[in-house]
Amino acid sequence: MTTWMRAVSQRVFGGPEVLELVQAHRPAPGRGEVLVRVHGAGVNASDCKVRAGKVPVFGDPPLTVGVDLAGVVEAVGDQVVQFTPGDKAYGMVFPPHGAYAEYVVASADALAIPPAGLDHIQSAALPLSALTAWQALVNMAALTAGQRVLIHAAAGGVGHLAVQIAKARGAYVIGTARAAKHPFLYRLGADELIDYTHTDFAAVVRDVDVVLDTVGGEYGPRSVDTLTPGGLLINVMGTTGSGNQRDLARARAAARGIRFTEFYVNPSRADLQDVSALVEGGKLQVDIQEVLPLEEAARAHVISETGRTQGKVVLRVSS
Repeated sequence: MTTWMRAVSQRVFGGPEVLELVQAHRPAPGRGEVLVRVHGAGVNASDCKVRAGKVPVFGDPPLTVGVDLAGVVEAVGDQVVQFTPGDKAYGMVFPPHGAYAEYVVASADALAIPPAGLDHIQSAALPLSALTAWQALVNMAALTAGQRVLIHAAAGGVGHLAVQIAKARGAYVIGTARAAKHPFLYRLGADELIDYTHTDFAAVVRDVDVVLDTVGGEYGPRSVDTLTPGGLLINVMGTTGSGNQRDLARARAAARGIRFTEFYVNPSRADLQDVSALVEGGKLQVDIQEVLPLEEAARAHVISETGRTQGKVVLRVSS
């Protein structure tokens, strides 16, 4: 059994060019942990921000980025009863020992069995984005049938899953996206779409119960006027958003009787199981724009940072 593996690492913070393919020591699972042979690693906007040094909580380089993974359990640590070697698994890990590697150690509690019928690449595209949408709209907002929800960047990684989750809850879904992506979003169930390049959503949308802001910046303050009194504005940008704009959004919300909250996704087997149930029930599908080999991680980040992706970009790690 080899003790080496391929991984994408970086020695400094910077642009996509700092990502390099290296030989690294293969990790071993500790108590409560699982060693996964990674077949697919999803690429998220947060990966790019960690790479650029915008998320200091993960420490300084050298580090390996990547949160989403799907693969096969290679070994389990003490006290792990949920998995045995050979099981399929998908879920989340965090830098500095991220998912862009052939083998990854993850907490057993952060993994689940992937949805039946999905391959490793499709499964790898789901965890972070689907958990963000599920935890924000279901766990936090408690979205119910008949409510109106506005989803920004509705065609993006989080957005296109949020549209479907909101529809599965019986909500009326309004999304912002370029006109070229409207047919895609209508197929996913969106009720109303706004081309933000030609129309100011803040001027035409009113009386929504929940806003899911996956864009940040000025979108937060501008979204306040779209909400009904007592409504909820959820900022999913975390610490990487603009602090001044967050403060402005919070102040405007308070003045109008709107709730404002910053959302941070959490690994959760239970929530992943709920996501899997939606997929298996035909109510949730993940769209993949492009699949690239592990050695093209830098190119994957270039694509992600355009802000124009439809669905997800995924790295093929192992065959």
